[in-house]
Amino acid sequence: MPKPSTVDAPAELLAFLFATWPDVKKKQIRTWLKFQAVTVNGEAVTQFNHPLQRGDVVAIRSDRFAAPKTMLGLGIKVVFEDAHIIVIEKPDGLLSIASEAEPEKTAYFQLTEYLRRGNPRAKERVWIVHRLDRETSGLMVFAKTPQAKETLQTGWDKAEKRYKAVVEGRPPAASGTLASDLDESNPFKVFSAPASALTRHAVTHYQVLSRGTSRTLVELTLETGRRHQIRVQLADAGCPITGDAKYGAQSDPAKRLGLHSCLLKFPHPQTRMELRFESPLPKELARLV
Repeated sequence: MPKPSTVDAPAELLAFLFATWPDVKKKQIRTWLKFQAVTVNGEAVTQFNHPLQRGDVVAIRSDRFAAPKTMLGLGIKVVFEDAHIIVIEKPDGLLSIASEAEPEKTAYFQLTEYLRRGNPRAKERVWIVHRLDRETSGLMVFAKTPQAKETLQTGWDKAEKRYKAVVEGRPPAASGTLASDLDESNPFKVFSAPASALTRHAVTHYQVLSRGTSRTLVELTLETGRRHQIRVQLADAGCPITGDAKYGAQSDPAKRLGLHSCLLKFPHPQTRMELRFESPLPKELARLV
């Protein structure tokens, strides 16, 4: 495959491809474009007149990646994939990684199986960057190389992470900040507690998006990433997430936890270009508000 090329002047993609690799048949270049083999700054592009800017990196990849919206096992939807990362929408009820009780029905296991294409001897695998609770749906990113994992995790506290939650009642104001110290020493439940050596400070910013008679849709932006952070802090504020009996919810109208990871924004671990992914609120939650 041709080596990546950096754009030195604005151009349309197909014209740039023809000019950069004149020895390659034009039919072959169009085939690359059609089957998502052409990437711009690490992202597959199929639009022939995609505008290129100075500094963009155009590459031809030899491996095959899932197209966006591809459905994998157990309801996992691929949002984006390249040689370094894979971004998915995880359904509710699916573990991020294995537990003693469930080693295989996890996002980690399914993605590793997908990368190995059913060949148990293959060495391909994914690396965990962050986690979602089993009951939470939405966006997750996995690394496909150790280097990508290390880069993403090193800067993960600066990545933008937003959630939407359907809660019982109403938060104390239309927008604000929830801050508390969380004791995560209990493996089954997290508690707010006075600051001590056992606690970690947690900060969540929230904004009310819409109100119903008994429920409210809230958008939350994490400043810290503690276990069950959103669930505990909303419960402490008197508005637990629907379906979250563990933290005091009295209703379960959607037969699932009303929490969804709706946005991830972070720099690509290789190109450092900003990536932004959004996921709409699932229908069973949207209808509640």
